[in-house]
Amino acid sequence: MGKFLFWALLGLGVYLLYRAAKRRNQRQAEDQRSSAPEVEDMVRCEVCHVNLPRSEAILTHGHFYCCEAHRQRGEGVSGDDI
Repeated sequence: MGKFLFWALLGLGVYLLYRAAKRRNQRQAEDQRSSAPEVEDMVRCEVCHVNLPRSEAILTHGHFYCCEAHRQRGEGVSGDDI
């Protein structure tokens, strides 16, 4: 009877450790999926051809620019006109 109880408790312990490890791995996988960065479209500056995220670009008349100076240069506006 003692041997049976020993093996039953050992089996139960192994099973509980397996379940705990499985839950821990699932939580880690969920955390990695939730912390993944959002994908954003990239656009190219019309003047210098640098790629940058759409949210950081300046859109004017259907053209993207990386900064105000390139927007002005792309539209043919000189610094004296402003």
